[in-house]
Amino acid sequence: MPDTVLAVLIVLASALAMEFVAWSSHKYIMHGWGWGWHRDHHEPHDNTFEKNDLYGVVGAVMSISMFAVGSPLVLGADAWWPGTWIGLGILVYGLIYTFIHDGLVHQRYFKWVPKRGYAKRLVQAHKLHHATIGKEGGVSFGFVFARDPAVLKAELKRQREAGIAVVRDAVGA
Repeated sequence: MPDTVLAVLIVLASALAMEFVAWSSHKYIMHGWGWGWHRDHHEPHDNTFEKNDLYGVVGAVMSISMFAVGSPLVLGADAWWPGTWIGLGILVYGLIYTFIHDGLVHQRYFKWVPKRGYAKRLVQAHKLHHATIGKEGGVSFGFVFARDPAVLKAELKRQREAGIAVVRDAVGA
């Protein structure tokens, strides 16, 4: 397999793997011991930046670190060539996240409310994620792949009935 094809596959695999990294860190870190940075993302505010944006800095450090690990200019003969492509995959995911989550869902950069299709599903799923009050419970912890909103509403209803999560009434769960 030519090096170019392998590099592209590594970039794509890394970007896809980042959705799992994002989902698990969102569910277990941001809604766990890292809630202090994430809380303001779930609360109304007029600030341009949130503490939650520090998680983007963490992602950037991961990407830059992989670029460094893959760079002969940094590590010389000890460079690990896939590192550059993994770093690029992390960067690609970060750009997708910024465009979809911050841009489309939270409208930090542009105003557009999708009326149909997958973009609408992403917005609905993330709005259902924000339907809980506090860090407990919740649904839809990923950022790029979104489950059916009807399934997410049913899960929120189950969590509310079980006392796992406090769900805002406007959700219809």
